[in-house]
Amino acid sequence: MPPYPQSDVDTLLSKMATERASLLKAAEALSAADADSVPQDAEGEEQWTAKEQLAHLWEMERSYVAWARAAIADDGAAVDGLRGEPVAIPIEDAAAHSVAALTAALRAERDQTNHFIRSLPLPHFERRARTQVFGELTVMQWLRSFYRHDRQHAAQIAGRRSDYVPHFRGGREPNQRQMRIDATRRTKH
Repeated sequence: MPPYPQSDVDTLLSKMATERASLLKAAEALSAADADSVPQDAEGEEQWTAKEQLAHLWEMERSYVAWARAAIADDGAAVDGLRGEPVAIPIEDAAAHSVAALTAALRAERDQTNHFIRSLPLPHFERRARTQVFGELTVMQWLRSFYRHDRQHAAQIAGRRSDYVPHFRGGREPNQRQMRIDATRRTKH
């Protein structure tokens, strides 16, 4: 595969900025009650409140960066189970915090992520990492998840179906919300 050109990196950063701005605007427009409500008839991640979705995005931002770092260190790395550094407000604690606190954290995290992306030599974007859920992706493909994930959750926060649906190898998204609930129960017992 030929190297990704600088224009691809520039497009990545531009799309990340656009989608993050849209997400933050949608989140900051919510009333306190709406930020804590669960949509009726929702399933999976859509059952998360807006605050939980913001915390989830923060956690996933760190995971995507961790996966990219693993690919850079070891081309073809298996990253199942690899998570980024824990965040100050995990999903389980999101309800106790304001949307303003969560959006401020997302802004600060994105600044660090942008710095990381800008620091990468172009050949690093070609390196690969794999998961059972998504298969093998290049660093550039993992990083494109930032703006796609923001678009997905911005739509959910705004109360509409997202035009973006992740491509899971098995064809169906794992119920991350239920997996999280189950993991929390196991650690308490």
